[in-house]
Amino acid sequence: MGGMTRSLALLSGLALALFVASATAQQVFISPGGQFHPLPPPPTPNVPVPVTPMFGPRPQQNYVRASPPPSFSDRVVRCLQQGAAGGLGPNARAAYSSACANQQ
Repeated sequence: MGGMTRSLALLSGLALALFVASATAQQVFISPGGQFHPLPPPPTPNVPVPVTPMFGPRPQQNYVRASPPPSFSDRVVRCLQQGAAGGLGPNARAAYSSACANQQ
């Protein structure tokens, strides 16, 4: 087991050395005179910054105000009318209107 760990460590070290060597080889080139010169840095991109348009104040919107919810008495009257339209008698209409008005 110790031999396997040692060979794994040796293999990892060799891979790391090759990786570092390849990275440094990409950064330096040999000129015809035999001297080493580092590569010049890449040119910075010349990208103009777009001008952000400025907007004026937001236009005013006229919203239609919602009507207030109907009062309890309005709901009872409407429910009584619905019950009468449905053909309910007075006792059934009273029970229906109270359940209907409390539901809404």
